[in-house]
Amino acid sequence: MLRVVCASANPHKVAEIADLVRGLVDLVARPIDLQDVAETATTLVGNARLKAMAVCRATNQPALADDTGLEVDALHGEPGVFTARFAGANATDAQNRAKLLRDLRDEKNRTARFRTVALLAWPDGREIVCQGVCEGSIAESELGERGFGYDPVFIPARGDGRTFAQMSAAEKRSFSHRGAAFRELASRLGESPTA
Repeated sequence: MLRVVCASANPHKVAEIADLVRGLVDLVARPIDLQDVAETATTLVGNARLKAMAVCRATNQPALADDTGLEVDALHGEPGVFTARFAGANATDAQNRAKLLRDLRDEKNRTARFRTVALLAWPDGREIVCQGVCEGSIAESELGERGFGYDPVFIPARGDGRTFAQMSAAEKRSFSHRGAAFRELASRLGESPTA
């Protein structure tokens, strides 16, 4: 089985990724002394590539990175690549959600989507890039206790009206943006002679 270093340092995201790739790759934690990578790219693919290549260089092993953006139609696609720092450079998840709800306070159009890019890179420059999208809308207030990030305010269109934070991990994974991206990655890895 291919040994892959997880580029993320976010424990919630690492746990979700580990569930999604279980049995597909041997996922190991990134080195604890590796500094966070500045996400300076203007696209999700670019940021995922920056993170994966930094881990490849540090470990000389294949690395798996992802980047996710929340695109809100009434905000012209924002926060997009700035999703994790929507309320500022060191904003917490709660601060980001609060800013989003404030910005949409009087807005009737609450349609949005989550977009995830999963990128598996090798030290020699080869890569597999996959994308998953989940259409939905932004709730008027936070609902649910599970998940992380914007899960308490995002209602997936294919669901039953609950936010991601009101769903079990298995329910969320079945149609989430991250689940879709990593299912595509699993399929692409199965076809890849270089894996």
